[in-house]
Amino acid sequence: MTGVYERALGEAAEDLHPKVRERYSLGPEDGVTVGRGRMDISRGVHTLPALYAMTSRDMLFPEAGHDVRFAVTTVGYELGGHEAMTTRRVFNFDGTRRRFDSVTVWDERNERLLDYLGRGGLIATELHPRVEDGALVVEAGRQWLHWRGRYVALPDAMAAGVEVRDRYDEAGERYHVLATVENPLAGHILSYRGTFTQADEDRGDHDVETLKPMQGLRKLPPA
Repeated sequence: MTGVYERALGEAAEDLHPKVRERYSLGPEDGVTVGRGRMDISRGVHTLPALYAMTSRDMLFPEAGHDVRFAVTTVGYELGGHEAMTTRRVFNFDGTRRRFDSVTVWDERNERLLDYLGRGGLIATELHPRVEDGALVVEAGRQWLHWRGRYVALPDAMAAGVEVRDRYDEAGERYHVLATVENPLAGHILSYRGTFTQADEDRGDHDVETLKPMQGLRKLPPA
C-alpha cells in the first residue's frame, strides 16, 4: 500500500505508528476504511455567517457540541492523472447532520501534497505533513480559491491556519484526532477533538464514485 501521505513523507513514514501509517496508506487499489467515534466541537463567533454558507459545499459548519457522533470514510483513487484520497467526515448533531469533505492529491511533478476542501474543491491548500512521536501532524501552507479550473491566491488575512494531529492509543485501541482552524483576523474558527475506531471494508461494498467530491481536476495550483 502506498498513499498520498506516504509519498509526501518519504522515509519519515516509517516513523509513524503502524496503525496511523495503515490509516494513511490507502492507494487506488486498496479498500475503504470507515471510522466511528465521538467528537467535542467548538467554533468561534466572528465567522458564523461564513460557516453557515460553507455547509452548502460540505465544508465547515456553525454547530458546536460535546460527545457528537462522528464517522469518517477514506478511500484512494486516481483523479485527473494524480493519486488522490477522499476523507469524508460526518458529524451528527441533534437533528442536524453535517458533512466535511476533502480530497488530498499528490502532485508528483512538484513533490507536494494538496488538499481540496468541500464539494467541487472550492479551497485548495498546500499541506505540510510531519511525524511527531509516531503521530501524523499536518499543517496548512499556501491557499487558493479554486473555481472552474482557475486559482486565485488567498492573502494571509483571508487564509486559514490549519493543524491536524492524528495518533493511535494502543491501550485504548482507538485513534485520537485534534483539528484546529484559525485565522489571523477572526481568531478561532473551528476545532474538533475526539476518538474513533476504524474498520477496513471491501471496496466493492461502496459506491466509490459517490465518495468523490470532485469529479475532475483540470490543473493544479502554481508551484
